[in-house]
Order: sequence, then structure tokens, then C-alpha cells
Amino acid sequence: MSRASQAQALENRRRAVAAASQLFRERGVNGISVADLMKSIGLTTGGFYKQFASKEALIAEAAQAAFGDLDLLLESFDTAQGDHDTARGTLIDFYLSAEHRDRPGTGCPTAGFAGDMAREPTAGEVRETYAAGVERFAAWMSTDADDGLPMVATLVGAILIARATAGTALSEKILESTHEALTAPHDS
Repeated sequence: MSRASQAQALENRRRAVAAASQLFRERGVNGISVADLMKSIGLTTGGFYKQFASKEALIAEAAQAAFGDLDLLLESFDTAQGDHDTARGTLIDFYLSAEHRDRPGTGCPTAGFAGDMAREPTAGEVRETYAAGVERFAAWMSTDADDGLPMVATLVGAILIARATAGTALSEKILESTHEALTAPHDS
């Protein structure tokens, strides 16, 4: 294979993973076929099987890429805020926003892949990738008081229910009341 075609193959793979990462979070892994995914990036289904052993292999790679994007976002909050506690507050503001609720394809993979992970009885490599991403997110959200898992569970639950009720007053109330509960000063 020539350098140009190797480079093109790598670019096609990168595009397929990026598109899958977004579309799986928007529609679920069973909501997008391999044919539709490849059509969305202007390639054929045959090209898919030159790049990936299976759809499951793509799902694992797409989830890993999505959590990589989340890692970069969290790092950018730390950099922009200069203080981790302030960065955590900025993340809460973003996470519980209408913008995040309304853009699941570019949103948090913890929420975006949650339903699929729960429905798959033996998700194997995909579940391991997902669990590792959730653990990194929780570690970033951790405080001296806890390991971050309660915060992540609260954020993800709130955004999932807000998305499920989007277009209703309840959706806005979920975002607002959860934000208030998570950012209110607590008695020690």
C-alpha cells in the first residue's frame, strides 16, 4: 500500500470513529447502521470492514475517543480556571445547561453511552472502556470528601432525565434544581 493510500486509510478510520462517537451518543449504538454511518462520511460499507473487525470493535473505539474528548474538556476547564475546585464548578455549570442537554452527540459519553451499556448483557471490551472512562471522570470530580462517583451519578442521571423530558417545563426544572443542589453551600 502506498504512503498516500495508507494515510487516506488512517484518515478514513479517524473520520469513521469520530462520526460513530457522535452518532452513537445521539441515536444509540443500535440506532445507526454500519451502512448509514459510512454513508454519513461518504464511504462504502465495504470500506468499514477494511478498517474494523466488527461494529463492536468500532463501538469500543468510538467510546474510547469520546472519553478522550471528555478528558481534554476536563483538562481545559482546569487550565482555564487555574483552580480545580473552580473548574469543577464550571463543569457543573456546563453539564447542567440546556446546551449540553440539547447536544448529546457532542456531550458527555458517560450519559451518551449509558443506555447502551445497560442494555448489553455482555458488553465486553466496550463495557471495560466505558467503565474506565467513568472512573476517570469520577476521579476528576472527586473531592476530599468523596471519590466523585456520587457527583457523576447525579450529573448523569439529571442530564438523562432532562433529555428524556426535553421540551417540557420539567426538563428545565431538573437542570435548575440539580444545579442548585450541587452548588449550594453545605454545612460541615
